[in-house]
Amino acid sequence: MGVLVLAGILLLVVVGCVCVVWAARGGPRWVRVVSAVTLGVAGIVTALVRGMGSSRSGSGSSSDD
Repeated sequence: MGVLVLAGILLLVVVGCVCVVWAARGGPRWVRVVSAVTLGVAGIVTALVRGMGSSRSGSGSSSDD
């Protein structure tokens, strides 16, 4: 069951990436909508991942130079 869920998520990611590329080349309206949703979700995930990384204290690595 878990494999099917992960395969479904992977399929959604691949379809979203294809729509982003297709929309950049001037695809139909529904492709541009799917592309916008995909990029929005990617921005949210990126912000969450960065937030999780910055909440760790004492990780020993610092990017401030």
